[in-house]
Amino acid sequence: MVGMRDVAKTAGVSLSTVSLVVNNTGYVSDDMRAKVEAAMRRLNYIPNELARNRTNTIGVIMPTIAHPFFATLTAHLQREFAARDLKTLLCSIADADKGEGEYVDMLQRHMMDGIVMASHTEHPGGYWTSIHRPIVAFDRTLGEGVPAVRSDHEQGGRLIARQLIDSGARHVVLVGGPRSQFAEATTFPTIRYHLTVERMLADAGIACDYVEAGIVADICAHEATARAIFERYSDVDAIVGSDLVASVALQEALRRGISVPRDLQIIAYDGTFMAETAGMRLTAVRQDFPAVAAALASRMDSQIAANNGTTSAAAAEGGNAVAANGGQSTSEDIISVTLIPGETTR
Repeated sequence: MVGMRDVAKTAGVSLSTVSLVVNNTGYVSDDMRAKVEAAMRRLNYIPNELARNRTNTIGVIMPTIAHPFFATLTAHLQREFAARDLKTLLCSIADADKGEGEYVDMLQRHMMDGIVMASHTEHPGGYWTSIHRPIVAFDRTLGEGVPAVRSDHEQGGRLIARQLIDSGARHVVLVGGPRSQFAEATTFPTIRYHLTVERMLADAGIACDYVEAGIVADICAHEATARAIFERYSDVDAIVGSDLVASVALQEALRRGISVPRDLQIIAYDGTFMAETAGMRLTAVRQDFPAVAAALASRMDSQIAANNGTTSAAAAEGGNAVAANGGQSTSEDIISVTLIPGETTR
C-alpha cells in the first residue's frame, strides 16, 4: 500500500511537507504543493482518514525526570521528535503523581498519535496489546506485538566485569533497584548488566554484593544507599551504580580520605552529564542516547504508519516493524553501549 513516505520520495520533498499538504496544516509553497499533489496522483495515493486526523503529538511516559538518566533521554527524545515535526507530551509519573491511564485514554480517543512507554507498569502484557494503537516500549517488555528499544545491557555488564577483573578488584558492591525485579529479567532488561557482572565476577572468584537502592524515582534513597556502603562494607574496593549513585559514592569516598582509584574504583552506568561533574571524571558505561532516541522515533513512525494502513516505506525504515499492537511477535532494537575510561578506575 502506498504511504506518505512513498509520496515524499517521488516528489523529492520531506515527509513533513507531504504531511502538511495531506492534512492541510501549516504553510507550503505553491511549487512544493504542486510537486506533492502530482506525486499523489501518479501513485494513486488516497490519504487515510486517520492520517488526516493526526495530532502530530507523541506521549512520552517516564518514571521521573528528576533522575539524570531519564532527564537526558527525554531531552534527546524530544529533539528527535521535533526533527520529525512531532510534538512531545511528557508524563513524568512520580513528579506529576499520575499513572499512565490518563495517557492511554488520550491515545485511544485519538488525542495523540502514539506513546513511548519508559516507566514501570503493573498492567499485564494483554492490556497493552489490547489498545491497538501505536505504542513503543523503552527498556521493558510490554507484551506480544509491542516493539521495544533498549541498550545492550549484557554488553555493559561484560565491559564492567572485565575492567574490574583486569584491575585486580577483590570486593565489588553493585547498587541497583529492588532485587525482586531480577525474577522479571525480560520485563526489566536493565538488570541484565547486574546479572552479567555477578556471573563473571563469581567465575573469577571475586566477592560481589548487591545493595538495593529503592525504585528509580526515589532519588534520596539512592543517595543514602551510596553513602551507607562504606559503613556496611569496610573492605569494599569497587562500587558500581548509576551516575547518581557513583557520583555520591565518589564524594563520600573523598570526604573519608579514601584514595580513588588506588583503594577504591568507581564505575557509573549511564554516562550522563553527571559522569563529568562529580569532582573527578567517572569511568562510565555510556548508553547511546542519540541512537536510542532515533530508534524509538523510527519505531514510532512505523507504528503510526501501520496503524494508518500505510506501512510500505515507513516500515522499511523502522527495521522489523510490526502492526500497531496487532498481535504479531515483538521486535526489539538493541543499542550498543561504550565504556568511557575516566579517573575512577585503575
